[in-house]
Amino acid sequence: MLRPEISSASPSAPAVSPSSGETRSPQGPRYNFRLQETPQSHPSGQVASASTPPGTSGAAGDRSSSSSLPCPAPGSRPAQGSYFGNKRAYAENTVASNFTFGASSSSARDTNYPQTLKTPLSTGNPQRSSYKSWTPQMGYSASSSSAISAHCPSVIVAVVEGRGLARGEIGMASIDLKNPQIILSQFADNTTYAKNVNFTTIQRKYFNETKGLEYIEQLCIAEFSTVLMEVQSFIQNSVYAPKSLKICFQGSEQTAMIDSSSAQNLELLINNQDCRNNHTLFGVLNYTKTPGGSRRLRSNILEPLVDVETINMRLDCVQELLQDEELFFGLQSVISRFLDTEQLLSVLVQIPKQDTVNAAESKITNLIYLKHTLELVDPLKIAMKNCNTPLLRAYYGSLEDKRFGIILEKIKTVINDDARYMKGCLNMRTQKCYAVRSNINEFLDIARRTYTEIVDDIAGMISQLGEKYSLPLRTSFSSARGFFIQMTTDCLALPNDQLPSEFIKISKVKNSYSFTSADLIKMNERCQESLREIYHMTYMIVCKLLSEIYEHIHCLYKLSDTVSMLDMLLSFAHACTLSDYVRPEFTDTLAIKQGWHPILEKISAEKPIANNTYITEGSNFLIITGPNMSGKSTYLKQIALCQIMAQIGSYVPAEYSSFRIAKQIFTRLSTDDDIETNSSTFMKEMKEIAYILHNANDKSLILIDELGRGTNTEEGIGICYAVCEYLLSLKAFTLFATHFLELCHLDALYLNVENMHFEVQHVKNTSRNKEAILYTYKLSKGLTEEKNYGLKAAEVSSLPPSIVLDAKEITTQITRQILQNQRSTPEMERQRAVYHLATRLVQTARNSQLDPDSLRIYLSNLKKKYKEDFPKTEQVPGKTEE
Repeated sequence: MLRPEISSASPSAPAVSPSSGETRSPQGPRYNFRLQETPQSHPSGQVASASTPPGTSGAAGDRSSSSSLPCPAPGSRPAQGSYFGNKRAYAENTVASNFTFGASSSSARDTNYPQTLKTPLSTGNPQRSSYKSWTPQMGYSASSSSAISAHCPSVIVAVVEGRGLARGEIGMASIDLKNPQIILSQFADNTTYAKNVNFTTIQRKYFNETKGLEYIEQLCIAEFSTVLMEVQSFIQNSVYAPKSLKICFQGSEQTAMIDSSSAQNLELLINNQDCRNNHTLFGVLNYTKTPGGSRRLRSNILEPLVDVETINMRLDCVQELLQDEELFFGLQSVISRFLDTEQLLSVLVQIPKQDTVNAAESKITNLIYLKHTLELVDPLKIAMKNCNTPLLRAYYGSLEDKRFGIILEKIKTVINDDARYMKGCLNMRTQKCYAVRSNINEFLDIARRTYTEIVDDIAGMISQLGEKYSLPLRTSFSSARGFFIQMTTDCLALPNDQLPSEFIKISKVKNSYSFTSADLIKMNERCQESLREIYHMTYMIVCKLLSEIYEHIHCLYKLSDTVSMLDMLLSFAHACTLSDYVRPEFTDTLAIKQGWHPILEKISAEKPIANNTYITEGSNFLIITGPNMSGKSTYLKQIALCQIMAQIGSYVPAEYSSFRIAKQIFTRLSTDDDIETNSSTFMKEMKEIAYILHNANDKSLILIDELGRGTNTEEGIGICYAVCEYLLSLKAFTLFATHFLELCHLDALYLNVENMHFEVQHVKNTSRNKEAILYTYKLSKGLTEEKNYGLKAAEVSSLPPSIVLDAKEITTQITRQILQNQRSTPEMERQRAVYHLATRLVQTARNSQLDPDSLRIYLSNLKKKYKEDFPKTEQVPGKTEE
């Protein structure tokens, strides 16, 4: 059974760690799962070996591991798709989040609300107590007992490692048998965890996503059932009563939570129209040169940072890279030569189960890769020697580790100086054959001479065949076929359009022939036999060398981290050079001047229309209206994408930008049915909004697009109104796009509501002698003045004119029955003006960096502006209060 032992980080940790190069909160616990094991039965009835070497794979060749958790289902198919990967395994559904539920007061609708002005500080209603906040537990200690003991808890943990795009991301599920709570986690990590612990390995086919969802639905109590919105993917012989377990999701600490639905809606990694194109946020920012850099960018997009100091350290690096061309191009040149360092480490420290030829060849190759990697450390140091920012200096300091030199010197005592990574399978075969220095093993030297003679004989034989048949033959090589013959017939006429009968296994692509001969096949076999001898003897020498350098190899983990982070930062700087991005600031305000959609910019031939955004604690709820296709959905996505870009340390597409750190980013955007969970459009809306309401807090960014479209108008308005009232009780920054103009009158009741709309212009269509709508895609204050824009859109479509005419008449009749809209009273407007003045003063006091005299002048001007604007409120039409 796997038993995690949890330890905490030292509170005296340095502000900048050379291993990570980033600031980490000293208060946050770090969990080192030291997993010990006892023999345990597999679902198939087989007993897992307790002596499995660390990091080695199970029977299926995977490092999926378990003490018994993520949903083994004997005889079931491998786990099917989830959003975040190549749809093959749970672990590729990566969500990185700091899943804490907000503690904030909630306001209820007063029975006399038409005459009541409400603020974000309104007291809560006991009837809404179902949205209580709570803090999930972060971990457990465990004993070795397999049974539940009265003295200490027993914890079962299952771990699965991502594959494909999600490699390096870890899925974990744990349950304390004394506390009926399952914690599901998924986070980005390097694969070092698999090198320092012992696992009971279980074949990946027993990790079944569909079965896991069924277990969650059966076992999870209703209050926490929204966890399905998060996992959409994840018990072995532990039986619980239905609807009895508390199941929650937790992600990485110090990162923002983005649920899988939001990641899909925002097209962070995969384009919703065509999964093969790169019109995504990842595609916009991905100019990485290494696999490790690409993985780090991917995981950062899914789990943006929330620590301002760390983010600013990254931004300082990007700024220095943009200002220092020599540093930028020098670093980029060296980084592009690195291989997948993390993957290299992963295979280097694994001990093969059997000493096969393939295992030997792989070990030799990886030692050459290691030598190639270590030889890049000095060029990387040279490129970074003049850097100034703390993070770059920290990474430079990590390269000063003497162990790099020690390992390289040990390698050079055995491996030839000329042995290096080269492209091309034949080139690498040659490098592997002659990797070990001469005179170390006499029999190895003899075998290599034999191999050289065979290769020379092959080249000579093919040359003789060319002369014999007067054909332009050339020697080619592939890993699958070995040596074979190729010939191009550009201006060559073959007798009877056939090759000589001596040539066999002929294939033709356009005017190029590939073939071999019986003699060449025999010589290839001799060549392979000679290679096996060479690889075997080289492998024995390499294994002895590796045993000597294992004690120093931990420095390579820091190198892997350094290379991937530098690669990502260079990618951010590269993206800035292709567009006019600006460095973001972090305050208590979301303020974007002339910001635009980064993905749309990549797609469009012209630069997208830019818009301003201004959200503060005093005006934290924007209701956005406008006709269909006016730009509402694009604008909402733009805000979220800019927020994510800022929190991962990238510049953003705007003239100026300021952001409040968002600890959760929620979206309710799509309107599709979900056949996987048997949800209609409306049910999917309700599930997504319930998930937001359960999990949102004062530090959330919430984007909701046209909630309530899946049901009738009256119910839709009612649901939207109630949802808005609940969200208004939070200090979350909320953008609510809607076609229900009735919601626009919330600003008369809640001081923190602002109405915005997308403008349109009416132009005369001379060809059809009709008026048409011209979309400006510009956001302006106030609610839209457009009425019946759905009818106008229908009119320009292919609907029959008689249908459109009838629709207009019916709409007119219904409109007459709607109650007259509420009007703001002068007293309401006066209170609104006072409220906004107060919030501006608080904001100034909190964020101002002005000197006392300048601040005094600013406050004086603010007071004058308030006095100038105030008389206007008295002229607002409406009923005067008695």
